[in-house]
Amino acid sequence: MAETAKIRLSHVAKAFGDNRVLTDVDLAVTPGESVVLFGTSGSGKTLLLKCILGIVHPDRGSIEVDGRDTVALGSTARAAFMDRFSMLFQQGGLFDSLPVWENVAFKLLTYRHMERTAARRVAEDKLRAVGLRAEVADLYPAELSGGMQKRVGLARAIASAPEIVFLDEPTAGLDPIMSNRISDLIVDVMKGERTTAISITSDMATARRIGDRAAMIHDGVGPSPSSMPATTPMSTSSCTSWPRGRSACRCAPSPETMDPARIEFRSRARGPRRLGFDPRQCPRPGQAV
Repeated sequence: MAETAKIRLSHVAKAFGDNRVLTDVDLAVTPGESVVLFGTSGSGKTLLLKCILGIVHPDRGSIEVDGRDTVALGSTARAAFMDRFSMLFQQGGLFDSLPVWENVAFKLLTYRHMERTAARRVAEDKLRAVGLRAEVADLYPAELSGGMQKRVGLARAIASAPEIVFLDEPTAGLDPIMSNRISDLIVDVMKGERTTAISITSDMATARRIGDRAAMIHDGVGPSPSSMPATTPMSTSSCTSWPRGRSACRCAPSPETMDPARIEFRSRARGPRRLGFDPRQCPRPGQAV
């Protein structure tokens, strides 16, 4: 029996006047999977996440979470639904007037009404999980570096033990070394929490590190899960930095040359298993990098 998708979008469309941003998006994300969304600026990547959250109502299509259509949820049901989600914002989204621990525990204090001492313990535990020392808890966001602010944002995203996390450009504005560290931290934390994730990034290196699979929104259309090959490896030039135990086809097309509606790849984010490929994509299946 096929596994029920954690998130399933079918024929989702959204327009603002004559501007048709999303026209026919299909996407399925399985429990515990990390999917990366690509697309040009203004293609509707963030809008798609807002549609899933219910912040924006789609004009057409269905959005299901654990098999339940969420588009028409009422206010009470919507509040319970939103409690299952968390978000890592592109610009951090930290409250300047609150110390770090209160930023991390904000949802616990404000919406779950957790006692402050207990909430602080949770915050400190999540700060340790993202590699920050206990004394950081009493600092303010302005006293942190950009990389530390990203870590605090990640700690806040997982503090409420969400089932689903959205990450909007999680490494934007960071230098390559810090970007790699944050990417690896995201992988470790998400695997440890067994969290389903959808990420938006324009950085291919970050995408390969944090994503199990990738999909592109192109001209308002997202790839249909049934139309994408089971595994399409990246090109040779993109695969050389993958860890040992991985394989990829030498003649696999690169994302730059593939049909944007069929881009999908596997990354190093989920364990050491070797990657296969769709033989229809490769006339020389025995050649691996």
